[in-house]
Amino acid sequence: MRHARVVLWDFDGPICRLFAGHSAERVASDLVAWLESRGLHGLLTDTERESLDPQVVLRAVDRRHPGSDLVAELEERLTQDELRAASSAWPTAYADPLIRTWTAVGSRLAITTNNSPRVARKYLESRGLVACFAPHVYGRTQELHHLKPDPHCLNRALSAMGAAPGDALMIGDTPSDLEAAERAGVPFLGYARNERKAKILRDAGAGTVLVSLEPLLELLRT
Repeated sequence: MRHARVVLWDFDGPICRLFAGHSAERVASDLVAWLESRGLHGLLTDTERESLDPQVVLRAVDRRHPGSDLVAELEERLTQDELRAASSAWPTAYADPLIRTWTAVGSRLAITTNNSPRVARKYLESRGLVACFAPHVYGRTQELHHLKPDPHCLNRALSAMGAAPGDALMIGDTPSDLEAAERAGVPFLGYARNERKAKILRDAGAGTVLVSLEPLLELLRT
């Protein structure tokens, strides 16, 4: 933390629970149903169809039809669902004051997420936090091969902010966040909202995993 001039935040998890009041499983099921209504049932494997993860559905279609109009339409449908979810997202405990405090002590912050950047901006605006990040919100585009664990959005943030990887810190909650940070050369701090998710991060190789952001806030304040 002492060396972090730039802090790169994943969005869904460390900052909020995006689908707390708007089921991600239902969103995934709706995407699958939409594909099936177009006669594309066979486009997904049984595992992909039953994953209940909208990102899995989107990536699967992109692997088979990269850059297609079908992928663009599916991505926009997911974005619209994420925008609806943002209205009922739950703030992660201590995230808001931590973001404001980190900004106040002179660090610069960026969002690096696999969610739509439109969604992150909508949520940040609702919490009065957009000024802490703007204009550095980097998220999903229709070039889905750039999603994490590819480090593309991290590298975009570092380049735009003129920061070396070693002068940054990434806060993430998934193994794909960890891999993206490692590939970008950025130190990683894991956040997990429960011990089950913490174990997943530790098993993936994360050296430090917190189940609360409160210790970070206390360190900054002292």
